[in-house]
Amino acid sequence: MNYFVQQNSVVRQIWGKSDTILFIFAGASAEFALNKAVDWLYFTGRLPADPLGRLFSTVGYARKIVFSEEAAAHRAIDSMAAIHAGVESRRGYAIPDWAYRDVLFMLIDYSIRAYELLERRLTEEEKAEVFEVFNRVGTRMGIQGLPSSYPEWQLAREEHLLQNLEESKYTSDLYQQYKKNLGRVRYWLLLQAQVLVVPEHVRAQLRLWRVPVLKPVLAGYKLSRAFNAEWLLKELILPPDYKAEIRELDVVRIV
Repeated sequence: MNYFVQQNSVVRQIWGKSDTILFIFAGASAEFALNKAVDWLYFTGRLPADPLGRLFSTVGYARKIVFSEEAAAHRAIDSMAAIHAGVESRRGYAIPDWAYRDVLFMLIDYSIRAYELLERRLTEEEKAEVFEVFNRVGTRMGIQGLPSSYPEWQLAREEHLLQNLEESKYTSDLYQQYKKNLGRVRYWLLLQAQVLVVPEHVRAQLRLWRVPVLKPVLAGYKLSRAFNAEWLLKELILPPDYKAEIRELDVVRIV
């Protein structure tokens, strides 16, 4: 069977573990709050109203793409493109290509950053593999101006970080929604996870703490995984309404 992502790909390792996906979400939630196109998320209302629900919706599409055979993955990508086209039609103008690229670039960058934070350093070849998979997603969606190689993406990513992020009225409002949906303790954990995973430019714009206070906790958490005890900690920190969904993110254990 011809899969969109090969079964031995590091991309399956990255997107098949709840730990990694949650850190990808932490990074993206920070950067979305600064993105100049964040008004599109407010137009639909889904992200500010239900940040975790939006996460599981996005992850659902990612799982279909990463773990499906090629035709099914293409259908999932086409479905995403159709949803965005519908939003554009309702609003009366198109989402700019740079905004589509921003989201794609976030998925590439935070996939790499989260995996390296929780697992190990990736080789340049593995990083290029992450880029290649998501670049094919973008190509299928018809996104214009995509880089043709991982080194080109690195330059484009830096350029996007400098040009397309700014603090706005949506920034503080979106963080208030995170706090409302997560509660005080889990919101604090989200902020600390963001400190660990976001680029320096994002951290500085959001004025996040410089001291990564979760690093010692993360070391203990990694040790707990060796004894299959990591879910004891997750049971304490994860929102009760979403524990079942988060357990289902551990695709790697069943693939």
